[in-house]
Amino acid sequence: MMGFSRGVVFLLLLYLLQRSDTSLVKLNENGYEDIIIAIDPAVPEDVTIIDQIKDMVTKASAYLFEATEKRFFFKNISILIPENWTNSDQYRRPKQESYKHADIKVAPPALQGRDEPYTRQFTQCGEKAEYIHFTPDFVLGRKQKEYGDSGRLLVHEWAHLRWGVFDEYNEDQPFYSASSKKIEATRCSPGIKGMNKAYICQGGSCITRNCRRNSTTQLYEKDCQFFPDKVQTEKSSIMFMQSIDSVTEFCKKENHNQEAPTLHNQKCTYRSTWEVISNSEDFKNSTPTEMLPSPPFFSLLRISDRIVCLVLDVSGSMASSDRLNRMNQAAKFFLQQILESRSWAGMVHFHSWATVKSELIQINSDVERNQLLETLPTSASGGTSICSGIRTAFQVFTNKGYQTGGADILLLSDGEDSTAGACLAEVKDSGAVVHFIALGPSADISVTNMTTITGGKHLLASDLGQNNGLIDAFGALASENADVTQKSLQLESKGSILNNSQWLNDTVVIDSTVGKDTYFLFTWSKQVPTIHLRDPKGTQITNFTTDIASKMAYLTIPGIAEVGLWTYNLEAKVDSEILTITVTSRASRPSVPPIIVNAKVNTDNNSFPSPMIVYAEVVQGYTPIIGARVTATIESSKGKTEELVLLDNGAGADAFKDDGVYSRYFTAYSDNGRYSLKVRADGGTNSARRSSRHPSSRAAYIPGWVVDGEIQGNPPRPETTEDAQPVLENFSRTASGGAFVMSNVPTGSFSDPFPPNQITDLQATLDGEKISLTWTAPGDDFDVGRVQQYIIRTSENIIDLRDNFNKSLQVNTTHLIPKEANSKETFAFKPETTSGENATYIFIAIESVDKSNWHSGLSNIAQVALFTPQADPVPEESPQSGVSITTIVLSVVGSIVLVCIIVSTTVCILKRKRSSSGPATTF
Repeated sequence: MMGFSRGVVFLLLLYLLQRSDTSLVKLNENGYEDIIIAIDPAVPEDVTIIDQIKDMVTKASAYLFEATEKRFFFKNISILIPENWTNSDQYRRPKQESYKHADIKVAPPALQGRDEPYTRQFTQCGEKAEYIHFTPDFVLGRKQKEYGDSGRLLVHEWAHLRWGVFDEYNEDQPFYSASSKKIEATRCSPGIKGMNKAYICQGGSCITRNCRRNSTTQLYEKDCQFFPDKVQTEKSSIMFMQSIDSVTEFCKKENHNQEAPTLHNQKCTYRSTWEVISNSEDFKNSTPTEMLPSPPFFSLLRISDRIVCLVLDVSGSMASSDRLNRMNQAAKFFLQQILESRSWAGMVHFHSWATVKSELIQINSDVERNQLLETLPTSASGGTSICSGIRTAFQVFTNKGYQTGGADILLLSDGEDSTAGACLAEVKDSGAVVHFIALGPSADISVTNMTTITGGKHLLASDLGQNNGLIDAFGALASENADVTQKSLQLESKGSILNNSQWLNDTVVIDSTVGKDTYFLFTWSKQVPTIHLRDPKGTQITNFTTDIASKMAYLTIPGIAEVGLWTYNLEAKVDSEILTITVTSRASRPSVPPIIVNAKVNTDNNSFPSPMIVYAEVVQGYTPIIGARVTATIESSKGKTEELVLLDNGAGADAFKDDGVYSRYFTAYSDNGRYSLKVRADGGTNSARRSSRHPSSRAAYIPGWVVDGEIQGNPPRPETTEDAQPVLENFSRTASGGAFVMSNVPTGSFSDPFPPNQITDLQATLDGEKISLTWTAPGDDFDVGRVQQYIIRTSENIIDLRDNFNKSLQVNTTHLIPKEANSKETFAFKPETTSGENATYIFIAIESVDKSNWHSGLSNIAQVALFTPQADPVPEESPQSGVSITTIVLSVVGSIVLVCIIVSTTVCILKRKRSSSGPATTF
C-alpha cells in the first residue's frame, strides 16, 4: 500500500454514490422541474408574495437561459402556501411537496432587520446546497436598491444551490495585493470598474473620503469599500455582482481572476465558476438549444390536514427479540405525542396478507387517539407481504374519499420480502409518501427504493432496546409540513442495561423556548422499575400513567413546564433489565421559534472505503447556534455503536467555521447493510450562542454606485455585534438523522484504506523574512488519529503549484512533528525564490502523509505578497454635497474651540474646552 498517487486518492475522496439530497428537482430537456418554493407559516398572509414569486422566477428563467449559453431554464414550480393562509379555489393539495424538500424558502429574516438573500451551503465545491432563503420584504421588492433585481439574484443563488459554486467576493478580505503591485478589490472579473472609497454614516448623514492603508496588512482599512461604476461593459461575473446591468455571464477560464482571495477560489482550487458548472451532472446531461423556453408553469399548493396510515408488520419474526412489544411502545408514543391534532389516521396489519384494523379517523381529542391505540397488534404469525400492506393502505385512503397523493404511509417491517419490488410502480404513481422503519438486521433493503422515489424517510432500529431506536424512529415521523412551533421536539433519549438495584440517574434540561406539552416516557423490558422525577424546585412528580401490559409509564406536564433541570432516577428490579427514557416538548410560545437540531449524512448509499460525512445543524428559526457540544451516535443493524464528536471548526469535513453546522467524517464500518444516525446537541452555560455572522453564500450588498464620477451611496447594511447576541441558556436536543446503507465492507480486519483529510484552512502571513503558517491538523484516517508527516511546497505560480505539486520547491519540515487531529498547527520558514528580487508572490500548499503512505488531497493554497502594494493615487478632491471634507480650520478663542468643516456649505461645530470640573460641551 506504499506510494499511492495523489490522483488515485483524489478519485477515492470524490467517489460518493447517491448524495443525501432533500431536493426533488429534476432536469428534463434543459428545464428544471419540480422546484418547490415554500412560504413559511410565520409569514403574514399577503397574496402579493405569490405574484412576486411568479414574476421573480419568470425573469430568472430568461436570465438563467442566457447566462448558461442556452442550456437551462425553469420549467415548472410549485408554490407551497401555509395552512394558516385563507383557502382558495386556485389552491390544490400537495402530494410529495413539503417544507423539507423546499428549494427556496420565503421566511422571516434570520436576525431582525437583515433581509439578505442567501443559500444554506455547507458542503464542498461542486456539491448541491440545502436551500435558498428569501425574506418577504425581499420578495416584495422592498430591497431592490440594496440587492438589485430579484430575478437576477435568484440565478446567483441557484448557482450556489444547484452547482455548488461560491461567491466571487470576500467581505473578510475585500482587497488584495495584485500582481500589478496595486491594491485591488476582490472580484471577478477584474474588468469590473469602480472606485475604492470609505463611506461612513452616522446620525443620518454620510461622508465619503479616500481609503487609508492598514499599517499591518498594507491593504485598505476596514471602512474602505469598492463602489462599482453604474455603467459597465464587462459581462462577468454573476457570482460577483449580478446586479450590474452588463453582467450576464459566469466567469470563465479566460477571464477568471485567480489572484483574488474569493471564497470560490479558496473552495474550488482556483477554477472559474463556469468550469465548475461545466463539470456538473446537469451540464453533462444537456446540450444547448436554440428554442426559446416557454415561461415557467406554476402550481399553487396549500398545506392541509395530514392523512396517515400505520402499516405494521405482524409476521412470525415479530414475536422474537421483544419486537412486537417494542413496536407497540413506539407506536403508542407516536399516536399519543407525535401525531398532529386534526390529522386523519388509519391502521393496517400485514403478514402473508393485510387487514384493515382502523379506517381513517380524525384526531380531535384523546378519544380518537385511544381508539387507535386499541387496534395495535397483540400477536404475530405468518409470512411477510409488504405490498399487501401498502395496497391495503391505499384502500384505507380511498375508502374515506381521499386521493392517495400526499398521504403518508408509515411502514414498519423486520423481514425480507422478495416480492416487495412488485408494487414499486404503484407506489410511484400513487403520489403517496412512504416512510420506512427497518427493524433488525433482516429488514428488506429493496424497500428503501420506495422511500427514495417518494421522498420519504428511511429509518433503522436495531434489536438492542437500550439504544431506544424504535422510539427515536417513530419520533422522527412528525409531519414535514407542520409549523416548527407546533412540532414535538425530542429533548432526551437514552437507555441502559441494568442489574437488580442499579440506578439510571440523570437530568433533562427544559429551556425557555420549549415547555408546552412536555412528555416523559419510561419503558422497561421485564419489571416495573422504581421511578422518581423531580422538577427544578425539587418537587416530586408522581402522577404517571403506568401501562404494565405495554411495559411503559408516561405523563404530560400540564401548561408550560418549568424551565431548568429536571432530575430522574430509575431503579431496576431484576437483572439484565433494559430501561429507557424519552422526553419531548413543544415550543412554549408560537412567536418564538424553538432551538432545533437537524441531522443528515452526505449520501444515503455508500460503498467501502468511501467515508460518510455526518452533519448536524443547530438553529433557532434561521439563526445558527454556535458553541454547542454536538455528538453523533451511529449504530449498525446488528447493534454495534460508534460515537463521534462533531465540530464546527471549518476544517476537515466542516466547510465553514461557526455556521451552526457541525460535521465529521465516519469510517468505523463494521458490517454491510444499514446504519442509523442519532445526534445530540447540548448548549452549556458560557458556550452556545446565536451567531450574528452574515451567511457565507449570499448575494453581495450594493454599497452604492459610481455615477458620472461621483458616489451615490446606499445606507450601510444593518450589522449586529456579538455583544447583541448573548450566551444562551442551557438546552438539550436529540434527533434522528435517518439511515444509510453501506456495501463492500470487508469481513474481518482490513489494512488501512483511509487517507488523511484535506487541509482546508491553511493561512500564511509574512513576518519579517519568514512566512508563518497555521492550519488544523488532519488525522491518520481523515480526521481521526495523527498523520506521519507534512509535505510543504511553494511556488511563485499558483496554477503550477496546484497542477505540479510534486515538482514544486519543498520546504524543510524535519522538525515539524504533527499533532493529533483537529489541533492547531503552526510552522514558520524562510522562503526561497527562483526569481530573486523580482518575485511578487509566494504560494504555499500542504499534503499530509499517514503511516501507510496514504497522501491527503492538496490543501487550499495560501499566499503572501513580497511587496507593499500601491494605493490608489489621491486625486485633488472636489467638493461633494455633504460628503467630501476639503478644509479644516481650527482656532481657539478663550475657552471655545471653533472647528469649521468646509464642504459645499460650511458647518461649524463649537466645542468648549474640557475643564477639570466636567466634560467638553458641544453646541
